Amino acid sequence: MLKVGVVGLGHLGKHHVRILSQLNDCKLVGVYDILPERTVEFADLYNVKAFSSYTDLLTEVDVVDIVATTSFHYELAKPALENGCHIFIEKPITNTKEQAQELINIADRKGLKIQVGHIERFNPVVMKIASNVENPMFIETHRLAPFTPRGSDVPVVLDLMIHDIDLIMAFVKSKIKDIRASGVAVLTKNIDIANARLEFENGAIANVTASRISMKRERKIRFFQRNSYISVDFDNKSVSVFKLSENIYSMMPSIMSGDLDFNPLDMVNFEEIKSSENDKDALTMQLESFIESIIHNKRPVVDGNDGLAALSVALQIMDIIKE
Repeated sequence: MLKVGVVGLGHLGKHHVRILSQLNDCKLVGVYDILPERTVEFADLYNVKAFSSYTDLLTEVDVVDIVATTSFHYELAKPALENGCHIFIEKPITNTKEQAQELINIADRKGLKIQVGHIERFNPVVMKIASNVENPMFIETHRLAPFTPRGSDVPVVLDLMIHDIDLIMAFVKSKIKDIRASGVAVLTKNIDIANARLEFENGAIANVTASRISMKRERKIRFFQRNSYISVDFDNKSVSVFKLSENIYSMMPSIMSGDLDFNPLDMVNFEEIKSSENDKDALTMQLESFIESIIHNKRPVVDGNDGLAALSVALQIMDIIKE
C-alpha cells in the first residue's frame, strides 16, 4: 500500500488530508507544515505522524502531496523526486518553465509520476460533457470572484485563469498560434483582472476572462462548434447542450422559400445535464486518479507536461500584459 505524506495544511491542504485519510489504496502516514502547531493539530486529528521536518517526511513515504503556496512548489518537489517519491503538486506546477522542466526531467529519469492539481478536469459536469465537445471553434470562459487575500500573492492569471487555460488546451487539440491579452492590478501589486484571446493553428479561438475583484462569483465555460453549443456552469454544476435538429437541413429549403411555418425552437434539441448527489467531488476523484496512476503505472490525467503547457501559456499572457 502506498504511503503518503501531505505538505502544507492551509485552506486546501486540510481537504487533501481528510480525503487521503479515507482512500483505500493508500495510507496517510503523516503531515508537515511550516507552522509546528498546525502540524500537530492535524496529526492528532487524523491519528498520523507529525513530522518536525520535511526531510524526515521524505524518508518515510512513497508519495508526497504538495499543497503549499506556489513559491514553495519547486523547492519542495525537487527533493521529493530526488528521494524517489511520486508527487502530487497543486497548480500552477512551479513559478517558472525552467523549474517545471527540471522536475519533469527528474521524474522521467527516475520513473516517477507527477500530477498537477488542475482540478476542473475532474469536475463531474466537465466529465459528463467531454464526449459532447468535438472540435470546438470558439470557446468563452468567465472565472470571476470577489476579492479575498488568499491567492493574491500571485497574478490572477496564475490563480484563476490557469484553470480555464488547462481546460481549453485539453479540448482544443491544436497548438497556439497567437495570444493577445490585457489586464490591470487594482487592489494588489499583481494583476487582478485579465482577459486573453488565444488563437490556435486549427482556427479555433478562445476568449478567456478572469477577475478576483468582481461583485459576484461566476465560473462558466461555453463551447461553440458546428451544429451545437454547450454551456457549463461550474458553480451550479449544470450543463446546457443545444444541438441542431437532425432534420433541419431537409427542412431548410421549405423554410427559406416560405412554404413551411416554423418555430425557431424546432430547429434545436435541448438537453440539461446536472451533477447528481451520487457524483464524487472533484478533489476526491483527482486524488483517487493520481493514486491509481501510480498503482497501475499509467499516465496521470494531468501530468507534469500538461502543467508545464498551462504554465507556459499563463506566463506568456502575463508577459504580454506587462508589455
